[in-house]
Amino acid sequence: MKVGFDNEKYLKEQTAAILERVEKFDNKLYLEFGGKIIYDYHASRVLPGFHPNVKMELMQKLKDRADIILCIYAGDIERRKIRADFGITYDVDAMKLIDDLRDREINVSAVVITRFENQPAAIIFKNKLERRGLKVYTHKFTKGYPTDVELIVSPEGYGANDYIETTKPLVIVTGPGPGSGKLATCLSQMYHEHTRGLNAGYAKFETFPIWNIPLKHPVNVAYESATADLKDFNMIDPYHLEAYGEQTINYNRDVEVFPVLRRILEKITGEDAIYKSPTDMGVNRAGFGIIDDEATKYASCQEIIRRYFRYRCEFALGLVSKDTVDRAELIMKELNLKTEDRITVLPARETAKDAESCGKGNDGIFCGAAIELGDGSIVTGKNSEILHSASSLILNAIKKLAAIPDEIHLLSPKVIESIFNLEKNILHEKSVSLDVEETLIALSISATTNPSAQVAMEKLSELRGCEVHMTHIPTPGDEAGLRRLGVNLTSDANFSTNSLYMS
Repeated sequence: MKVGFDNEKYLKEQTAAILERVEKFDNKLYLEFGGKIIYDYHASRVLPGFHPNVKMELMQKLKDRADIILCIYAGDIERRKIRADFGITYDVDAMKLIDDLRDREINVSAVVITRFENQPAAIIFKNKLERRGLKVYTHKFTKGYPTDVELIVSPEGYGANDYIETTKPLVIVTGPGPGSGKLATCLSQMYHEHTRGLNAGYAKFETFPIWNIPLKHPVNVAYESATADLKDFNMIDPYHLEAYGEQTINYNRDVEVFPVLRRILEKITGEDAIYKSPTDMGVNRAGFGIIDDEATKYASCQEIIRRYFRYRCEFALGLVSKDTVDRAELIMKELNLKTEDRITVLPARETAKDAESCGKGNDGIFCGAAIELGDGSIVTGKNSEILHSASSLILNAIKKLAAIPDEIHLLSPKVIESIFNLEKNILHEKSVSLDVEETLIALSISATTNPSAQVAMEKLSELRGCEVHMTHIPTPGDEAGLRRLGVNLTSDANFSTNSLYMS
């Protein structure tokens, strides 16, 4: 994909903008750090050239001047909310983030469990962290929020929360997802700072929506698609338009909460109009990093299609409502997009039809998969009694990349026979065809005696970032294996087995 974003320019400008904002508030700024702090694959997909870990690079540049507070909503812990791109729960993601930061010599000063009401799972999470030496605070829902500002900004409101000690001029407040309580934590800390005589400030760092590109630019529309389950939508910031006569883009929740937030900030600081608009609060230079507008438009349209496929599958799995699917479909129609605009969709579906016509399938279901390689070529795979369609696809793709003829087998028959014996006769599995994780293990074992398998296995890294479509929802083993390979996966909302339970 063509590069459309200058990562280095963005990093330089974003760092300078944050430090400039710190200086405006007596060198004590609470920065609400929105979006994914690491592995921001949404941003890297819609802004080709954006490094998914650029925010981590930013934090490394700022680490000598910054403390970090990590927030997580107790309700997300209790209902085991999943981060889709990793397939892990938010509490596990929070612990992974702490580890990732430590690997880069960045320490988390404290973890805050927000809207804490003694949820059992949240208590277990708190115990885990504290017994590993981390400082954990619990904040309850703020009394009076959002209407009673007098109560909110009082000892019974923000004052009821424990004060978190920080020592550096910048305090980055982040979390594993939206609704984690970052804003409330920032404002609670500001309240405590001002009662101690320190003129601390607040600002917000979000990547999307991008304020200085058009409202209906596909990059901004892709953000709406990514948050269709939250019913977020972008809009022209009316407060900024009124104050400056300039059109800028923000999203509904920030615009809706701004009048209350402005009153809270004025009450805390004792000053009028610290910010005149939600856009004023933001510190976002992403728009200045776009260097090829057409490339970002194309990439964003592809992301919108991916999101639609994902919501269709999540609806089939009972994870989202029909309203979410309808909203994603409406966004597709706004930009005149069709599912077939994703280049791997039709080849995958044609492959499934071919498998059916040949009578080659498993459990009476015929699945197809297709991948677009780096050179633009398309490779397909179908399911069989031996392999899942995704497994067949991966083997066919690396054989093509390694220029290995089709008739040469990569997996040792003895290895396959041994796995089948384990699954069927010892573990008593219903299906013994290999998913992607099992196929990769079989490939690595086969590579010890088969030079072709070794050469092909070395090509697996070239699949990262490639586009894949499957005609059926991947099994857990397929999904985990494809995620590790780093492909961009979509699938039709069909099940690959008649069984309700998939291990």
